[in-house]
Amino acid sequence: MINLIVLPILIPLLTAVLLIFFASKVKTQRWISAISALLNIGVAFSVVRKVFVDGIQILNVGSWVAPFGITLVSDMLSALLVLTTTIIGFAVILYSFSSIGKEREKYYYYALVQFLLVGVIGAFTTGDIFNLFVFFEVMLMASYVLLVIGGTKIQLRESLKYLTVNVISSALFVISVAYLYSVVGTLNMAQISERIGSLEEMPGILTVIAVLFLIVFGMKGAIFPLYFWLPGSYFAPPIPVMALFGALLTKVGVYSIIRTFTLFFFQDKDYTYELLMILAIITVVVGVIGSIAYWNIKKIIIYNIITAIGVILYGVSVATTTSFTGSILYLIHDMLIKAALFLLIGVMIKITGTSNLRQFSGLIKHYPGLAWTFFIAAISLAGIPPFSGFVGKLLVIQGGFTAEEYIGATIILLSSLLVLYSVMKIFIHGFWGVPKEYAKKESISYRALLFPIVLIITISVLYGIGSDYVYSYVSQAVQTLVNPELYIEAVLKE
Repeated sequence: MINLIVLPILIPLLTAVLLIFFASKVKTQRWISAISALLNIGVAFSVVRKVFVDGIQILNVGSWVAPFGITLVSDMLSALLVLTTTIIGFAVILYSFSSIGKEREKYYYYALVQFLLVGVIGAFTTGDIFNLFVFFEVMLMASYVLLVIGGTKIQLRESLKYLTVNVISSALFVISVAYLYSVVGTLNMAQISERIGSLEEMPGILTVIAVLFLIVFGMKGAIFPLYFWLPGSYFAPPIPVMALFGALLTKVGVYSIIRTFTLFFFQDKDYTYELLMILAIITVVVGVIGSIAYWNIKKIIIYNIITAIGVILYGVSVATTTSFTGSILYLIHDMLIKAALFLLIGVMIKITGTSNLRQFSGLIKHYPGLAWTFFIAAISLAGIPPFSGFVGKLLVIQGGFTAEEYIGATIILLSSLLVLYSVMKIFIHGFWGVPKEYAKKESISYRALLFPIVLIITISVLYGIGSDYVYSYVSQAVQTLVNPELYIEAVLKE
């Protein structure tokens, strides 16, 4: 019998291979992709329930007992992120039916999306630091092609920057893993943690390795000052690809920082966590400045990605149970809302033919459903109660004040107002005012585009309203972060 935790990786992998044989049959590709993605949501939900009831789930690939073989580990943090990924993947695939265009669909678009999901889900699930690199590369190779598919000038230009940054980052990743292996003699994450924990004090080389990993994952997660590639690269691709990138790719970098810093580098908190905190705070400031400075709706949402990354990592750097809980709650919320917001602005751009906020207005007259869906997404992003962003951000701020980290907590509190301003600027200027006529208006499949967005927003609203129910799951995820021995015992018990 196949272990349940490998199925979220196996299903998109087999689907991607199958889709290659139907390159010219677009409708067949759509059906296969949608059914596969929906099935994966069910499987991922089953994994979450299994972990909640029975604890951390382990699969030793090829029956090689850990730490000698490749190990897949599904704790609650991993399971929740995998479930969120499958939901976003399903919604983006549905959205793509009416937006990506048949010319792109014929060039293995749906197969590439499935390969991207393999990389993301694999990165969330692996228990081996080298295989984290492998899944990163699977994810990145798919993203390279998705970034250039369609072959527009801006895509080709930005792909060179994106490719260069990630090649350098991947090289640093291998170097960091090699240094870590030279110190601890293993690649299994649980055993790495065990061996580092047995040291009386953290040697200087491990602090250097911690900083190297922060650079690697910070570059992929776009924290300050390593975010420079993101605004241009994420601006270039089609909207569905932009939604996948904004919701998932940077979050894999954030997850990797959370996993390695809580599992490996927990002894020298005075330096490594302090450095992470400073960078997280500056990341919030940079993201907020960018989001309020631009009048391009793509750029506004892109810079809000950077703000959210800073908020999440600030909670991680405070490193209390409260702040960790807030960070995980906010991480899941942000994945959902960012996907929804990118898809929403995609509809706006498709209607108006422009992403410049100064060139359109009055959309609420003809598209009230779009307007109010955007409004809910906007106030959720800003953390207005009782929507999904409120509890997570509140706990991050509360954790900061409790730990007497007043500056960072105050900055994040104030940033909420500016985040609200940045997205309400879109709502006020884009949806209100004098309606304009747009050449593309009659060609819009409005309901088909709005359905997957409403699906994500509904889940987000339920996530916020049902935060008490979700809290028990997130608390279990946080226990593994606060007590890494739980992870170690689960993996190495055999």
